[in-house]
Amino acid sequence: MSHKIKLLKLALLLFVFQTTISAQDLDVAKWIQPVPESAKFSLPDYMVWCGSMVKGDNNKYYLFYSRWPRSSGHYAWVTESEVAVAVSDNPTGPYKHVKVVLPKRDKKFWDADVTHNPTIYKFGKKYYLYYMGTKGTETFKTPVSMSTPGWWEYRNNQRIGVAVASSPLGPWKRSEKPLIDTTTNGFDHLVTNNPAVTQRPDGKILMIYKGVSSGKMPFGGKVMHGAALADKPEGPFVKLPNRVFVKVGEQFAAEDPYIWYQNGKYWAIVKDMSGAFTNAGTSLALFESADGLDWKPAKNVLICTTQIPWITGTKKVTKLERPQLWIDKGIPKVLFCAVYDGQDNYNVAIPLKVK
Repeated sequence: MSHKIKLLKLALLLFVFQTTISAQDLDVAKWIQPVPESAKFSLPDYMVWCGSMVKGDNNKYYLFYSRWPRSSGHYAWVTESEVAVAVSDNPTGPYKHVKVVLPKRDKKFWDADVTHNPTIYKFGKKYYLYYMGTKGTETFKTPVSMSTPGWWEYRNNQRIGVAVASSPLGPWKRSEKPLIDTTTNGFDHLVTNNPAVTQRPDGKILMIYKGVSSGKMPFGGKVMHGAALADKPEGPFVKLPNRVFVKVGEQFAAEDPYIWYQNGKYWAIVKDMSGAFTNAGTSLALFESADGLDWKPAKNVLICTTQIPWITGTKKVTKLERPQLWIDKGIPKVLFCAVYDGQDNYNVAIPLKVK
């Protein structure tokens, strides 16, 4: 057999192998492993929410999360949240708080009072921390609730930004203006938040984000997701006309997306607000897309309900939200989620084993 024929046969086998891998349907539910106690990250004086992790060049693991004073109550995430970082020697913890990375700043800025929704990525040699920020005019007595005067002002001023650094510990350079602002009469007329990004094979940066349209105040109208595209991680981003994670008849079908590219497809984990996609009540759902713009529920759509499989036994919680993956060399290894168990807010690092 000639050398050229051998090479052609090898190329054909490689093509078939890659095609088979690309055609695989992910089943994230089967990846979930028992959760060690060390995987719970909480603080005595603060409510903890969100949670997105990146591995540093020093082989340390940096968890970016939101926090606010415990005395202010669960709903003060809208009015008092700040993004901080914790560090660990292991992907699933235990994590130890290091410092606040996106604190309050001058009132002239769009994110003067609150930072939230952190999602961290490393592109090239720099780290990009996408987040939601807001500001308002009210000061608050604790605890805070949705009926507290001024609460909805802070919520309706939410916009998306990015901070850039050469190290997970900073210093972080924050965007002076929103990266994704609202669009008059658009699906995101009132609010933009919940940023999720991934790098496409062509090098461009795709963002999926949540928007709230105009409607009966203070809540506004329908809650949907849209897409935006940029040549560089820091933008500028150009909004695209696609609407994502939509369910006919649902006013607020999903939120909290995390997106990534694997096996020749785009994938997303989202919070299914009421089971519109999974038929399992409030849950985490898996979506897929060929191009990152046209999304549909994946074959194995249900990832989990609001239950955590601790090593000591499975526990049902009130909320399991803000899913974020840590992907190591192309393989998802940890699913981070924000948890509210009726009394406490914390983050949990759920180990995964891809099968």
